[in-house]
Amino acid sequence: MQIDAFRRCFERGLDALAGLPIEAAWRRYDALCIGFAPADPAGMTITDERIAGIDVRRFQPAAVGRGPVLYAHGGGWNLGSVRSHHGIAADLAERLGLDVISVDYHLLPEASYAEALDDCRRVAEACAPVALVGDSAGGRLVMDVARLSPWRGVLGLIYPPVGRPTPETLGADAPLLSRDDILTLWRTIAGDVPMPDDASPPTVSLEVLAVEHDPLTRPLEMAIAAWRLTGASIGYRCAPGMLHGALHAHAELPAMHDAWRDFCQALANRLA
Repeated sequence: MQIDAFRRCFERGLDALAGLPIEAAWRRYDALCIGFAPADPAGMTITDERIAGIDVRRFQPAAVGRGPVLYAHGGGWNLGSVRSHHGIAADLAERLGLDVISVDYHLLPEASYAEALDDCRRVAEACAPVALVGDSAGGRLVMDVARLSPWRGVLGLIYPPVGRPTPETLGADAPLLSRDDILTLWRTIAGDVPMPDDASPPTVSLEVLAVEHDPLTRPLEMAIAAWRLTGASIGYRCAPGMLHGALHAHAELPAMHDAWRDFCQALANRLA
């Protein structure tokens, strides 16, 4: 698959959400993302559970080491679930050889950002993960979990919003995620985000994956440069030519596949 084909397909899927009742939009978004997911790895055990009263999906690879890893999905805090990001979480578990616990945190508008963050924090406190990993909106959630809890471990971030997004800090518009999209979403959660201006690294050991065409990449790279000055150990890679959301099609987009593979290998090395 070429990135333009992915863009057209994903854009059509997102456009189809307009005007739908929220629960219908959630189901349609899940179906859109599932359409790009590869088959589950052979021998993997997948179970839906509850941890600390929160729904989760556990991915257990056939050859499993220590763990688990907590995963928080993206979707702008108002979309996404353990179903939409099933393929990503399953592949993460397979590549790491560790249990991955994907958190089905509550979504806007039925819940606040503070409630979504509390869901992730409660699961993290209950299962003591060796790593926290999140993409996009989920990346922001795991960053805030790391900042607010006594947890210490490896943080894996995939194109997350960092700091306080503003017109001055964001990069150029890109397909699938515009500057206006980000600023609009930010306004829905800004009052509930803890320490939005904290410039310190959320932890001392991080692996980060970004994409070339994404307004969030510029502030992310600026934050990484500042975090490194404090002594934080940060691995970083940026998938050339890729767009925000392309991780869903990592199995079909060569540049995304390679960057994702390298990201997972770097996480595995830190956890070895």
